[in-house]
Amino acid sequence: MELAKRRAKIVVEAPSTLDLTFKQTVDFLCQAEDLLIMAHAAPDGDTIGSAYGLCLGLRQLGKRARVLCADPLPTRFAFLKLPEAPDFEPKEIVCVDIADPKLAGKANASLAWKSTLCIDHHGSNIRYAQRLYLEPEASSTCEIMVNILERMGVSLTSDIADCLYTGMATDTGCFRFGNTQASTHRTAAKLMECGAHAAKINKDLFDTIGRTRFVLEQLVGQTMQFYLGGRVAVIQVAHDMCVKTGTSDSELEGFASMPGRIEGVLVGVTLREKVDGFYKISLRTNEGIDASAICAKFDGGGHKAAAGCKIKGSLEHARKLILEAIEEALG
Repeated sequence: MELAKRRAKIVVEAPSTLDLTFKQTVDFLCQAEDLLIMAHAAPDGDTIGSAYGLCLGLRQLGKRARVLCADPLPTRFAFLKLPEAPDFEPKEIVCVDIADPKLAGKANASLAWKSTLCIDHHGSNIRYAQRLYLEPEASSTCEIMVNILERMGVSLTSDIADCLYTGMATDTGCFRFGNTQASTHRTAAKLMECGAHAAKINKDLFDTIGRTRFVLEQLVGQTMQFYLGGRVAVIQVAHDMCVKTGTSDSELEGFASMPGRIEGVLVGVTLREKVDGFYKISLRTNEGIDASAICAKFDGGGHKAAAGCKIKGSLEHARKLILEAIEEALG
């Protein structure tokens, strides 16, 4: 198979990365000044929520902090009250929810490599920062951030709570995914007690879509095909579909869950055409199938039940390679 011919990629672990304990992470942030907080490109709720939640918490403690993201924030998160970005020369760079510097975007990747701290929940983190606090069992980076901010002595205001609840809700599929634990619900309840507008956030993020998105969903649904005895479902989001419907990139989050909702499907695949000649591939898996391991074959990663990668070439080429990898994983 063509997949077997792919050359193995050697990942070089940053030798200077220091694994921090929870207390060491809190101490570092309490002592740090002038912090630049980096969110990943194509920002989702978790990177936005953890970055701005941390920023608001640091400012509450009298520190200068600002958030940097390569892409504009999607309009679906417009309900969040986010702080302005003051101009100062940062002394520390903190990456949140960024497993690999390339995810920070081309413009910011070199800066991410210089980060002095990374806070993350991705088991696929390549250990690029000087310091790393990693909780791979956490539902989201926002769940981690709740505990960090509380230990730092930050009062969880409603604005901070909204940021953190947003990230927890989006990374757990409104608390439906397998990464949702009892502790996740307890933390979400705490944020609600602190003033998080849970009902509005849930409605805005999970029960409300624009008209262009609605039309695009109809088109994408018609592309669904089944493979490997119905265990794999594949959908395609073509670039011309987005142009035809007037759908922006910020409206495309959530498509990855569509094929996995079909009864009997173990692996849901979304192939999204990019203008640079690549296909962005999103996997959602059930019954313990490791999506991250499959995507790692193509220099991607993520979580066991949700991961992504990119493959260059035609739709047929990308579909063939990812299906070969999935077939190998299913055995």
